[in-house]
Amino acid sequence: MDFALTEDQQTIRDSVLKIASGFDDDYWLERDSSTGGFPDAFYKAFADDGWLGIAMPEEYGGAGLGIMEATLMMQAVAESGACLSGASALHMNIFGLKPVEIFGNEEQRERFLPPLIQGREKACFAVTEPNVGLDTTKLKTKATPDGNGYVVNGSKIWISTAQVADKVLLLARTTDIEDVKKPTEGLTLFYTDLDRDRIEVREIEKMGRKAVDSNMLFIDGLKVPIEDRIGEEGMGFRYILEGMNPERILIAAEAIGIGRAALARATEYAKERVVFGRPIGQNQGIQHPLAKCWAQLEAANLMAMKAASLFDAGQPCGAEANAAKYLAAEAGFEACQTAVMTHGGMGYAKEYQVERYMREVMIARIAPISPQLVLSFLAERVLGLPKSY
Repeated sequence: MDFALTEDQQTIRDSVLKIASGFDDDYWLERDSSTGGFPDAFYKAFADDGWLGIAMPEEYGGAGLGIMEATLMMQAVAESGACLSGASALHMNIFGLKPVEIFGNEEQRERFLPPLIQGREKACFAVTEPNVGLDTTKLKTKATPDGNGYVVNGSKIWISTAQVADKVLLLARTTDIEDVKKPTEGLTLFYTDLDRDRIEVREIEKMGRKAVDSNMLFIDGLKVPIEDRIGEEGMGFRYILEGMNPERILIAAEAIGIGRAALARATEYAKERVVFGRPIGQNQGIQHPLAKCWAQLEAANLMAMKAASLFDAGQPCGAEANAAKYLAAEAGFEACQTAVMTHGGMGYAKEYQVERYMREVMIARIAPISPQLVLSFLAERVLGLPKSY
C-alpha cells in the first residue's frame, strides 16, 4: 500500500496550482463582492489548458483520467485560495455529465461532451426542488410526452451556475409516483438547452461563494426533444446515482483544500504576530488547535483518496465517499474557524481572506447531502442498523 503520489499525479497538482496562482487574493475579493460575477477568466484559463475534461474519455477530447486525478485537481484549486468560488466554477465539468457519458448513446456523447470539455458550453444540474429537499423520489417537476418529445413544467432550487449555463441536466417525473412499483421508478433524465423563454432563472442571494450563482428555476412549458432524453424513460434516478459518489469525493477534496488554505494562513500569521513580546504561535493555546486541524485534515484526506481509488477500480465506494464528505467538511470547517480565531479581530477582516474561507466551507457541510443524512446512511448500510427515515 503506497500513499505517495505518483510522478504524474504530482505533476497534475503542481500544474493546477501554477494556473491558479495567476488569480490572486484581489481577484477573489472582487469576485466575492455583490458585483463580482462568474470567474470567467479563471474558468477560461482551465478550459484553454485542457483541464475541464480531466475525467472524460479521450475520444471526446477529455484526458481519460480517473476520479483520483480529478480529486487532486479540485483539491489543488481549492487549496490555492480560490476555494469553492474557483472549484464550483469547474465542478460540473468533472462529474456532472457522468450519466451522459455512461448511459447516453454515441450520438449524444459526440454532441454533448466536446463543447463542455472545451469550455464552449456551461451546464447546470437541476434535481433539487422546493419542499422536497433530499427526498429525490418525491420530485414534482413533470415531463409529459408530447409528439416527438416532452413538455416539462415545475420548479427547481439551489441550482448552481444557471445564470451562465447553456445546458441543463434535468431530472423530472414521467410517471406519477402512485403509478410505479417503487418510488425510484418513473423519473427520467434529460440533457437539453436551458431555454430562458421557458425557464425563469431567479438568483438566490447567499452568504458565500457569490462568484458562482445559486438559483431557483421556474419551468413553464419547456419543450425537450426525445433526442435529449438520456437512456430509457423512467430510469433517471438510477442514472444520477452514477454521479453521486464522485460528487461526494470531489466535495471532500475541495473542503480539505479550503482547510489547508486556512491552516496555511493561520500558521503564517501565528509566526508573525507578536503580542506580549513573543509570536502568538509560541503559545500552546494557538499551537494545539492548529496542530489538531492538520491531523483532522490529513485523516479526512486519506478517506477521500481511498474512496477515489475504489471508484476508479470499479469497486463499491458509497460508504467511503459519504464518510469522506462528512469527515472533510467537518475538518475543513474546523480549520477555517480556527484560522479566524487565530487571527483574532483581523480574522473578521476581508483582506485576510479567512472569513471568506469559513463562509465558503459551510457549503461542503450542507451540500450535496447533510451530515445527519450521511450518518444515517452509514448507520444503515455499514452498521446494519434499522433505517431511520
